[in-house]
Formats: sequence, C-alpha cells, structure tokens
Amino acid sequence: MSPSFGAAGADGKVVALDRKSSSKDAVGERVRRLQAEAKSLVAEHVRDLEGALAEVERLSAEIAGGGELYPPGVREIARRLTEEAEVRAQALEAIMARA
Repeated sequence: MSPSFGAAGADGKVVALDRKSSSKDAVGERVRRLQAEAKSLVAEHVRDLEGALAEVERLSAEIAGGGELYPPGVREIARRLTEEAEVRAQALEAIMARA
C-alpha cells in the first residue's frame, strides 16, 4: 500500500495527491506556469526599481537646484545622483527590453 499525500487548496480544503496519476506532462506544465509567474514577478520588481530610481532622480534634481540652502557638497552629490539615476534607469529599461 503506497502512502497517500494531501495538500490544502486555496479554499482551505484538503485535496488528495496521487503520485501515480500525476504525469510528466502535468509536472512540465506546472513548471512552465511557475516559470512564467516568476518571470512576471521579476519584471514587476524591476519596474519598482525603475520607479525608485525616478524618485531619486526627482529628489536629487530638487536638491541640486536648491541653491544656497543646501551645502555645496550636498548639492554636488545630488547633481551626480540625478545624472546617474537617469542613466541607470535607461540601462534597466534596455536590459529588460532584451530579456
């Protein structure tokens, strides 16, 4: 007698899993579905990063253009960050377009 396995579904109900009836095709399909889901999550995560870089660019530009209220060293770092954030965001876009 082989052991029986079960898993709770999204609705909380326990579903019996029969190892004998699961085919390689079913497993392969599940793997493809999980890979597609992971790829989608990666793209979403990178979009979040691009959004954060856009916010860094915006804040840095405000500080860089803030005049004498900000110390010169802070303004210079902000100016550099403005340029760097834009370049990095463009690089991420290009990489994701090829992926």
